[in-house]
Amino acid sequence: MGRILRLAAVLPLITALVACGGDSEPSGAAASEADYTLTLSMAELMAHVLEPVADSLWRSAGWIDDEIEGYYELYPTTDEGWHQAEERAALIVEIGNSLMLPGRAVDNDSWATYSKAMSTVGLNMMQAAEQQDEEEFFQTGAQLYSVCTACHQSYSPDIAGRFAPSSLTQ
Repeated sequence: MGRILRLAAVLPLITALVACGGDSEPSGAAASEADYTLTLSMAELMAHVLEPVADSLWRSAGWIDDEIEGYYELYPTTDEGWHQAEERAALIVEIGNSLMLPGRAVDNDSWATYSKAMSTVGLNMMQAAEQQDEEEFFQTGAQLYSVCTACHQSYSPDIAGRFAPSSLTQ
């Protein structure tokens, strides 16, 4: 019910912005001339933005069975906990998108593939969290790990902090 009320309150604002905005897609010239502030290096983006978000998601899925505390599950146990997981998954979507920004994207197809895959997995994680589907949330967490691992096998930080193909840095 709370989401419906928030949507009802925001809908007139969205409608007004769309009506005033004209084309929602920037023209080719405008898009290529956009001024992005990419203050963080790729290594800093990974360390300060992506890793904490991904780690928090991974700490919210699965279970642990150890000799000290025994068996316990890591999944959120409240609606608020699941909502927080959904918000973190949304960050994964947008981090994947930010990896495609001019000045940050590596100019080849595999970089785009990994970045888009991250966003797609993030969308799937959002849906699993919204539905409070523990198994799907766990599986999408595994998919995120696979995307990250595959990307890190292809790219590694070089001296300047940008990511470069591993073959160039070894």
